[in-house]
Amino acid sequence: MKKILVTGALGQIGSELLGKLRETYGTDNVIGTDIREAEGSHNDGPFEIVDVTNAEQLHEVANKYNIDTVMHLAALLSAKAEVYPKVAWDINMGGLVNALEVARELDLKFFTPSSIGAFGPSTPKDNTPQDTLQRPNTMYGVNKVAGELLADYYYHRFGVDTRGVRFPGLISYVAPPGGGTTDYAVEIYYEATKKKAYHSYIGEGTKMDMMYMPDALNAIIQLMESDPAKLEHRNAFNISAISAAPEDFETAIQKHIPDFKLSYDVDPVRQNIANSWPNSIDSSVASKEWGFKADYDIDRMTKEMLEKVEQKLVKQ
Repeated sequence: MKKILVTGALGQIGSELLGKLRETYGTDNVIGTDIREAEGSHNDGPFEIVDVTNAEQLHEVANKYNIDTVMHLAALLSAKAEVYPKVAWDINMGGLVNALEVARELDLKFFTPSSIGAFGPSTPKDNTPQDTLQRPNTMYGVNKVAGELLADYYYHRFGVDTRGVRFPGLISYVAPPGGGTTDYAVEIYYEATKKKAYHSYIGEGTKMDMMYMPDALNAIIQLMESDPAKLEHRNAFNISAISAAPEDFETAIQKHIPDFKLSYDVDPVRQNIANSWPNSIDSSVASKEWGFKADYDIDRMTKEMLEKVEQKLVKQ
């Protein structure tokens, strides 16, 4: 990868991936795009306002910077997609098709993430295999399954070098929560630091797969730099780090804030989404084909999250 275009660069993943890529490949070689102006550190390198539903804009920017790799992250997340399903389809699928077309026309490498949202109520819940039944009952999940198949299609039909992972819930102190079902696992650290208490919108005992953002960013780069000859699956690799319910975060936080209290105020929309997702997923295929390995467990992540959140709040 020499010239990389990142769509959705101001979102949860993009806001951190942009910096990581610029550190790795050089500031001028990574072009961020989003539908709004960049602020702060995102202004440290090339940035363009691009609406991914506008194919012409995408094509113009890719040509302007002589791009060789697209990392397509622009999307409406799970909870918001249930509120605005038609908008979600237009952004998540329309934007993906446009980005894939640019990759096809300009012969670019291509990454786009899928999600544990691609699974559904009939998917095996525990240690969910790489290849399994996928019948999601959310618009976000439908988008993700269609996106996995579309990326496979562009590889087999047109030879586009498409690659992707199924992300679990991602936890970070950098970007604010953006409408995802697993965002409680970000909010809980802020509320623990500020109030020593948190009301979880996800119910007790609801396990979901999670991952700390540094592991997610490393996985993207590792997959994109891996030998294509070893990639049998290419797109939608299961990757996993932490399987946890709200009370597991409570226990981990109490090791640092002993009087932290967790209570519940369940949101039925997000709870229903969570109930349709796996408790844990099997990432052995990703480990075998390109060496994936997570570095953070819940305790190591919690220690770092609390430290970073406290530092962030002090500066505000």
